[in-house]
Order: sequence, then structure tokens, then C-alpha cells
Amino acid sequence: MKSLLFLLIILILGLKFYSVQFLATIFAISFLIFFHELGHFLAAKSLGIRVEIFSIGFGKSLFERKFKNTKYRLSVLPRGGYVKLKGQDDLNPALRNYDKDSYGSLSPLQKIYILFAGPFFNLLLAFLLYIAIANLGLEKASAKIGFIAPNSAAQEMGLLEGDIIKSINGVKIQSFDEIPALLTPNALIIEIQREEKLLNFLITPKTGQAYNEFGQIMPKLQLGIAPSNEKISVSYTGLQSLSYALDESIKASTLIIKGLFKLINGDIEAKNLGGIITMVDLTSKAAEISLSWLLFITALISINLGILNLLPIPMLDGGHILFNFYALIFKKEVPQKAFEYLSYGGMALLLSLMLFATFNDIVRLTQN
Repeated sequence: MKSLLFLLIILILGLKFYSVQFLATIFAISFLIFFHELGHFLAAKSLGIRVEIFSIGFGKSLFERKFKNTKYRLSVLPRGGYVKLKGQDDLNPALRNYDKDSYGSLSPLQKIYILFAGPFFNLLLAFLLYIAIANLGLEKASAKIGFIAPNSAAQEMGLLEGDIIKSINGVKIQSFDEIPALLTPNALIIEIQREEKLLNFLITPKTGQAYNEFGQIMPKLQLGIAPSNEKISVSYTGLQSLSYALDESIKASTLIIKGLFKLINGDIEAKNLGGIITMVDLTSKAAEISLSWLLFITALISINLGILNLLPIPMLDGGHILFNFYALIFKKEVPQKAFEYLSYGGMALLLSLMLFATFNDIVRLTQN
């Protein structure tokens, strides 16, 4: 009853703040969890291991059906999910099972294969979503110049507001966000469209101060221009869509890994850490803009989920992978006491991070 009441409160608050877009958020997050657990499920099945429970969500079961010895559940708390394999009870050795169709009968490498499959499926899902986005098209700022800063490289070389940047050093430009990656300290041949004319300018970018993707002020090459309010739909088809999907997957993964290192090193303040409320906020707002932006944010969250689950923290897939590497190298399992202490420590760490991130979310909401 308490779980159902909690779910009802979540739905009421979500619909109040985000309207029907909140339902798209619930669906997107649930699908990410489903796909993650599907990876574990299929990997276990491929090794002949019996899957006892496949649950989306935790807590009280809202819906349950048994099919071929597996209970498929939709549980009341949408924050997560799990796959329960036969004989899988790491915290209680007495309940382990070593039958042929049991998790306990597997070698460390086989267990690593099952554990890795979940995060891998999240990365695969993001790649597939990026392919869909590439074909649907994503609305972005056009390459039309809407503002030119005084004493900038663009002003000194004669660019004007309303000019449309067509290419830089022969590389065609579709949207404004493609420009920064093409800037170098050397002189660039920039082709622009001015009314009906195509003109070429030789411009050397200047180094200025700008915010990076983590909100830090850094030296950055600049032309000294800003986009207009004009929007265009940028799309890719065929092999271009695969190239786009791979590029976006790599960029998103790199960004998340860099962000983690910066957070650990103290380069990013801990107050920037976001939790489930930030996830809901971003996804709901993206759903309000367009399907493409909803898929884009969902792909980012999927990559985030995949990478974070590979962190070597007990209770996460990465922590269990680390334990199995230990067993593979030393030919014995991690001592049970050490395993228990590390697992409970990992659980406490994850719970603390979740609570801290939620606190940050609430602070951000009250400040807006």
C-alpha cells in the first residue's frame, strides 16, 4: 500500500510540474532500465542459465506473468530494475546453487560476460537512438550570423550580421554548433553567403575566454560571432547516419568520463552532481520540444547509465566484474567477509551519492 501511495504521489507531482510530458519521461527511463536488464537476460540465456525474475522497477509487483520458468514483473518503484538468476546470491553463500543451469556453475569469464552485457546494451541502445535521430533530423541553430563582437576576428575581416557560413577550409557547415570544432590557430578560408553572393574570407581566430561543457572558463579560439534565431533541421541518411551515431556516442562517452575525473579531482564542484529529478526535468523538457530531442536526451542518459554501471564500485556491475577478475587472476573468490564489507560499503556510497544528488536537484529547483 505504501509503495502504491508513493507511486501515486510521483505521478501527481510529475503531471503537475511537467504535464503529459512526464509520462514520456517515465516511459523513456523504464525503457532504458528494460534494455539494460535485457542485456543481462540474453547473456544469461545464451549460457543456458535459468532466469528466475526479470523485473522493471523495485518493490511491490504491479503486474507479474510467468513464462518458461521466468517471472516477468512490473514493480511499483520505477527507479531501477533487476534480473535474478538461479543460484545468484553473493551475500549469502548458503543459498548459492551450482546446478548446470545456475549462475554459480559459471567461470569468472562467463560471469563477466553476463555482467558486462547490461552496460553494453545501454551503449548499444544509445547508438541505435542516434541513428534514429540522424534520420529524423535535429533542430539546431543555423549557420547564419546574428551578432558580431567588437574588435573580434570576424569584425576585423569584414563579416556582417546576416552572413551565412557555408564552409570552413572546404568543410561544409550545416549548423552553427559545427563551427567551434573547425577553428585552428592558423588562418582559415571561410566561405560565406551574403544575399545572393558567395564570398571567401581569410580569417585567423583569436584566443578568448569562454565556458566549456562543464561550465568552466577556459581559453578558447573564437571568431567572435553568435548565431541568429534562425533554426534548421539537420539530418543524415545511409552511412552518414552510422558515422553520426558513432561520433555522438564517442563524444557523449568521453564527456561523461571526463566529467567523472573532473568531479573526483575537484575541478567540478560537487553541487553540479544531478540525480533523478534532473533526469526527469531534462527528459520532460526535451519531450516538449520534439521527439528528436527526447531521443537525444534519452541516448545521453543511456550512455551515462552504461558507463556509471561499469565503475568498479561494489553493488554495481563494474564492482562485480572487478571481483570476478580477482577470481580469474588468483584462482579463488574474494573472501566472503571482504566481499560483504565491500558490498555494504558500496551500497552506502551509492545511497549517499543518490541522496546528495537529489538534494542538489531540490536546491536547483527552489532557486529557479
